[in-house]
Amino acid sequence: MDNLKKIDFNSLARKQKSIQIRMRLLALAHFQGGKSRTQIAYLLKVSRTSVNKWVKTFLEEGLAGLRIDIWFQNEAHFSI
Repeated sequence: MDNLKKIDFNSLARKQKSIQIRMRLLALAHFQGGKSRTQIAYLLKVSRTSVNKWVKTFLEEGLAGLRIDIWFQNEAHFSI
């Protein structure tokens, strides 16, 4: 929990180009500010399950755990 207090998640979020990473960092900023996971999900318009996963992953793995799967970034989705 000490790591949570030392990181400026809002500053990190502003520097991110990836929306997915930005959302995860904003969720952590709200969590750091004392909001409940339900409140965070409502504010960010995401599922509570996602918020739970992001917070749990951060607490267990730190910032490295917030990465996006590489296959998802590289996969192109086109329909004809």
